[in-house]
Amino acid sequence: MPMAKTPVIAIVDDDEGVRTSLASLVRSIGYEAQAYESGMDFLRQTPGDDPACMIADVQMPVITGDELQAQLIASGRRFPIIFMTAFPSESVRRRVMAAGAHCYLGKPSSGDEIIRYLEEALAGHAP
Repeated sequence: MPMAKTPVIAIVDDDEGVRTSLASLVRSIGYEAQAYESGMDFLRQTPGDDPACMIADVQMPVITGDELQAQLIASGRRFPIIFMTAFPSESVRRRVMAAGAHCYLGKPSSGDEIIRYLEEALAGHAP
């Protein structure tokens, strides 16, 4: 029987420090991390290679996290997205959650909290 493929977690954040720390957090619990510095950067990858889950910043130049989510949904690409933002807004939170986001976290969030939501998203449970 083939071994299950390690889940790939896409990390989309324009802050290199955040990308690096999230990638090492994700790898520390045994998942593969792929980091992207922008939503456009992520959209350029092959659609057939969708991640098991995405952790995305909301405030990013060119294309925001919620615009990225809208584009993915429009092109039929659906996977759990964990949004993180240093500037929480109730209207954005409502919009991304209504569009199917797994959760909407403020920054900074603890590693334990991120891991908990990530495990839930991969297991297909709502928070």
